[in-house]
Amino acid sequence: MGNTLGPNIAIELEDLSKTYGRHGADNVKAVDALSLSVPAGQVFGFLGANGAGKTTTIKMMCGLVTPTTGRIRVNGHDVARERGAALRQIGAVLEGTRNIYWRLSAWQNLIYFGHLKGCYGSELKLRAERLLRELELWDRRNDATRTFSRGMQQKVAIACALIADPLIVLLDEPTLGLDIQASRTVKEWVAKLAREEGKTVILTTHQLDMAQDLCDHIAIMRQGRLLVNKPLAELMHVFHQEYFQIRVKGSLEECLPGKFEGLTMTVENDNILLSGAIAEQAALYEHLASIRELRLPLLSVMRVEPNLEEVFMHLIEKGVQGDHHETFALSHAQ
Repeated sequence: MGNTLGPNIAIELEDLSKTYGRHGADNVKAVDALSLSVPAGQVFGFLGANGAGKTTTIKMMCGLVTPTTGRIRVNGHDVARERGAALRQIGAVLEGTRNIYWRLSAWQNLIYFGHLKGCYGSELKLRAERLLRELELWDRRNDATRTFSRGMQQKVAIACALIADPLIVLLDEPTLGLDIQASRTVKEWVAKLAREEGKTVILTTHQLDMAQDLCDHIAIMRQGRLLVNKPLAELMHVFHQEYFQIRVKGSLEECLPGKFEGLTMTVENDNILLSGAIAEQAALYEHLASIRELRLPLLSVMRVEPNLEEVFMHLIEKGVQGDHHETFALSHAQ
């Protein structure tokens, strides 16, 4: 089977579902009718709370979990029918999985995984050396990776994922448990893979500031279903239209609990910042009336650009409250 995807699509998921358990009431539907196209050459953020179905979807892309229904194509290759060809397109670092062999050295790990992916000879050795040098591991190449820090082990895992020069890189929580310096190195590498090497990177992370810095496109899952699927710039623009910051003088003790539902309250010097999505002017005026009722001096009201974490929480909370159709409509908004 040839490549039937468009030239700008790296991965296509079609009506993908995964159900665990036997038939009956105890079934758990981890992924439910997921259809999604991942653009080539971008960093694609795949987000959701724990249990949303992200890792199950990633493992189905890698051929580690068999879908209950649906189809996955990777650079035009059907994972079920052309497993070998499809998986040669992918390098993966999976969260919660031992991605390297701890008894082997960093060098031995790279050579081993290179052989598994059909790479041999001087080309493999040159690539292994380049990866280890760029990840600042060359001086420790002959040490057993069980003696490495968590951050160094994660660097080796990333190098192993890249050893065969795959077109697509799947990174599931790549900075989990890493210190600030190691996280920064991983973040720089993710940016380099897409911006300089033209690879498609699918990134799952709970560090939404990193996702905002790196991702071109965002998909958010909730309870196995797709909630939002938009380019990051478009997603942020939608919420820019309705996101406000109200600044008042006073202390948190002066704000009655539940008085400003839906807004986040923070303290800055002697001021209170009330921020969040306010979709209608009537709701904004209600908040202003509450401030007047509490006799808090109003300093400013302004429409602001939210960050991705605030957008994410707003969408998830609306989904939890059952307003699924409104949030899902964002994925189709023009």
